[in-house]
Amino acid sequence: MAERVRVRDIDDDEGRRLLRIVRRGSGSVVTWRRAQMILLSAQGMPVGKIAEVTFTSADRVRDVIHNFNTDGFDSLYPKYKGGRPKTFTLPERREIKKIAKSTPAEHDLPFSTWSPSKLADFLVAEGVVDDISHEGLRVLLREEGVSFQKVKTWKASRDPDYAVKKARVEHLYAIADREVVPEPGEPEVVFCLDEFGPLNLQPHPGRQWAERGGRHKDPDRQPRRTTFNLPHGVRHLFAAYNLATDRLYGHVKDTRTRTQFLTFCRYLRSLYPIGVRLAIVCDNFSPHLSTKKCRRVADWAEPNNVEIAYTPTNSSWLNRIEAQFTALRYFALDGTDHASHREQSSIIRGYLLWRNKHAADERLREIVDKANVA
Repeated sequence: MAERVRVRDIDDDEGRRLLRIVRRGSGSVVTWRRAQMILLSAQGMPVGKIAEVTFTSADRVRDVIHNFNTDGFDSLYPKYKGGRPKTFTLPERREIKKIAKSTPAEHDLPFSTWSPSKLADFLVAEGVVDDISHEGLRVLLREEGVSFQKVKTWKASRDPDYAVKKARVEHLYAIADREVVPEPGEPEVVFCLDEFGPLNLQPHPGRQWAERGGRHKDPDRQPRRTTFNLPHGVRHLFAAYNLATDRLYGHVKDTRTRTQFLTFCRYLRSLYPIGVRLAIVCDNFSPHLSTKKCRRVADWAEPNNVEIAYTPTNSSWLNRIEAQFTALRYFALDGTDHASHREQSSIIRGYLLWRNKHAADERLREIVDKANVA
């Protein structure tokens, strides 16, 4: 029977040095992983168990132990050539960001969230990167707009085609962001479409400049009106966001039926020649779908060179237009009390014109980036 592979006897100074490397975890992830393997072996853990704990193969663990037994601590540090640190490529950065925004459970790991050490360790183990320090990982995620924050509860999607639909939507976004070159027959222009509303004639909460109470109180200040009755009905905003040009389009309608949806889609189609293939990302709201009783959406899309890409059920957060609605609410509706739908619609149309002329506005970008999760 072959002798079990185990690290040589280490003294107290070597043990403390290994422990410092593992606890500090601020240097190379490769060094941290190797030190962890050696420390676990010194504590009597068998190779198979070490491989399970460190998410690697048993052969890899044996190589690390043999190298340490031969070369000591020098074997823990990767032998890099001189020069500046490696710059991560765009596909690598995109994959790192994608994994960071996922949950460890999606990768069959028994954790509820990623720590910098677990995430860096997983990226190296999966071959996404050769090596990355914990601080380098933090800097990269910060540059990609990803931060560690509290999450709210949500309704999980049980769509059987969740992975397929999500992958298709993300691929379309990659085309729009020019991270992927579209293949022949794929869409060249991507729109995100959804309805915003219902738009009621009622006071909307918000903030504005006003006199403080006490001696600064304005005696002529009128209280906000109450709205127990809403006799004027509602309106709906059909809106589409062009990812390539960063422009927002919108039409206010009385209803949101399949007819109104197709009318708005025809408007989007008219913005480009028929030879340019379009993709429209939308949710599973019934007027967006083709059913056994009504196939008007599919019958219109196919001959007009349009792909309708649906987000998974209960996953409308994947639609990038949701962040644009957050900005619309902040700039145009919060703190308002419109007397008529004509006045409200005029304000919304005015905002769309301002937004498309000032797409680089610092406050607008801040609100959109904060609300955007896809």
